[in-house]
Amino acid sequence: METDHHHFMGLAIDQAQRGLAEGNSAIGSVIVRDGTVIGEGHNTVMTDIDPTAHAETVAIRDACRKLGTTDLAGATCYTTVEPCPMCCWIIVRSGIRRLVLGARYADLQGADMGDYTVEGLVALTAKSLDVVTGIRAEECVAVRDQSTA
Repeated sequence: METDHHHFMGLAIDQAQRGLAEGNSAIGSVIVRDGTVIGEGHNTVMTDIDPTAHAETVAIRDACRKLGTTDLAGATCYTTVEPCPMCCWIIVRSGIRRLVLGARYADLQGADMGDYTVEGLVALTAKSLDVVTGIRAEECVAVRDQSTA
């Protein structure tokens, strides 16, 4: 079980800053299992010209390539901003059962996601996802706000 949420969220924040420096949205993610980072990524939508290259998806792809499997059971996804519905479903489908997030859409000025929450999406399915919120939320909001300024 991952207990150092502050540390791993810091690594996700570092990824978000990398994305920002490359001209992408400032969102970062790391996948952790047994206390070890197995995947990392940041938003590369603009640089890769790929609307699916969100931070969580990039990090999951990285972990799957490194491990040679699509099964990430026992892993935790740390992400600086609440995952969109596409990314949330990929998290669930990959076998990740814990999501640790910083900023919620409700925390972001101008976020256009309506009433969406990851809990709401997961509730529509027969799956489960343990969601931990508020980890370094103010820092995550501040980094994300840099990419919308």
